[in-house]
Amino acid sequence: MSDEAPDTIHSAGLPGLQAPPPVGSSALPAGTYEGTTVFVTGAGTGLGKAIASEFARLGASIVIASRKAEHLDAGVEAIEALGGAALGVECDIREADSIEAAFDAAEERLGRPSVLVNNAAANFPVPAEDMSPNAWRTVVDITLNGTFLCTREFGRRHLAAGTPASVLSVGASYAWTGGPGFAHSAAAKAGVKNMTETLAVEWGPYGIQLNALVPGLFPHEDMTEDIAGNLAATSDKDACQPALRVGRRQELGWAATFLCSPYARFISGHTLVVDGANWQRRTLTMPPVVTVRDQMGRGPFEP
Repeated sequence: MSDEAPDTIHSAGLPGLQAPPPVGSSALPAGTYEGTTVFVTGAGTGLGKAIASEFARLGASIVIASRKAEHLDAGVEAIEALGGAALGVECDIREADSIEAAFDAAEERLGRPSVLVNNAAANFPVPAEDMSPNAWRTVVDITLNGTFLCTREFGRRHLAAGTPASVLSVGASYAWTGGPGFAHSAAAKAGVKNMTETLAVEWGPYGIQLNALVPGLFPHEDMTEDIAGNLAATSDKDACQPALRVGRRQELGWAATFLCSPYARFISGHTLVVDGANWQRRTLTMPPVVTVRDQMGRGPFEP
């Protein structure tokens, strides 16, 4: 899927927000991350890989953490294709011991990571009344607990060494608004946002900054079936966005590299939404309410 699709002029003749510069461009100086190791969870696919790629273009060595060997291989291949150094480490972010081992391997091969990107998460749509206890636990365990455990391990190493560092966690706009059909993920992402704000205060005196990044609609080839299905059911994705276009993956990567860069050191405890104002959209007249069950094509609830 191309990240350089042309601007769309819609039937109303409105241009929407301009397209970004092409892939490979950057607002930061070349070599901004030379000598820096960046640890990215879930960097073998999708938006995690796009974020990791932008760090690599600026000179960073990338640690790709994932449970799946095929994702590790894909991530390493993508970074090396850019001429960057990459290391794939098997890591289950639900397990503190697995995280510790992954950071040990990263330090041994590439040096202590000074940037952590918490990208890995779990999600799928389901009405709350149909959600099993295991489904709730799984999403919260990966998305919230996994993000905390990775952040804790990363932070402890820098606190012990007295070195500055940056943490960036991928969030979601329904951390503010709630997310019908995503009660598990919305609750977990709200926890990630709050954790970011809390630890920014706790660890700021030690030189550790924490921020979060919320992506809007960034179509890519690694989307889950439910997200791809929802997009397929939308007749014109661009017309549903205030920007009159969807995001290009490099735009998310540029935001990530800025927030973790020396040029953003005084930004901490902040959640940056990169979605062309889509999450703030409101209508003058209220549309009819359609239940989550009806939106998902499910019949009446049966215990």
